Amino acid sequence: MRKMNNVYQSMITFYAGDPKRIQHFVKVHSFAKLIGELEGLDERTQEILEVTAYVHDIGIRIAEAKYGRCTGKLQEEEGATAVKILLAQLDYDQKLIERVSYIVGHHHSYSNIDGMDYQILVEADFLVNMYENRTPEESMISAYQKIFKTESGKDICKTMFGSK
Repeated sequence: MRKMNNVYQSMITFYAGDPKRIQHFVKVHSFAKLIGELEGLDERTQEILEVTAYVHDIGIRIAEAKYGRCTGKLQEEEGATAVKILLAQLDYDQKLIERVSYIVGHHHSYSNIDGMDYQILVEADFLVNMYENRTPEESMISAYQKIFKTESGKDICKTMFGSK
């Protein structure tokens, strides 16, 4: 619990002065935690999921500073490296760091999702992004059909946005 709160506080500090991005990762974490628990993830996978949810967009600020923009690809590239540094400083083990880095480095890529931690992170990010971006209904329906795989994620999506 304490280590998780250290990740949380570190990301608040990282995004100091940017409440929109702080609110985003807090919401993604909340949905990811809920879906993971409802889906019955084991403790280790749940930990990986929750850490990833807090740090998944760490590459945004770095990409903006380096390139003046933050495309999904740039977020993935910059985020995968940045998260390794952050999590090593917070004393996480190498296996967790590598898995979180992999998911952060691919979280805008949906064709080769290779685990429940990755799947649930993507679903949680979609739930938040569809609301924050005011996604048109036809795009939400498409995302529901193509992206959502977990029963819990599907149920939350249908409940939030109406029957898809």
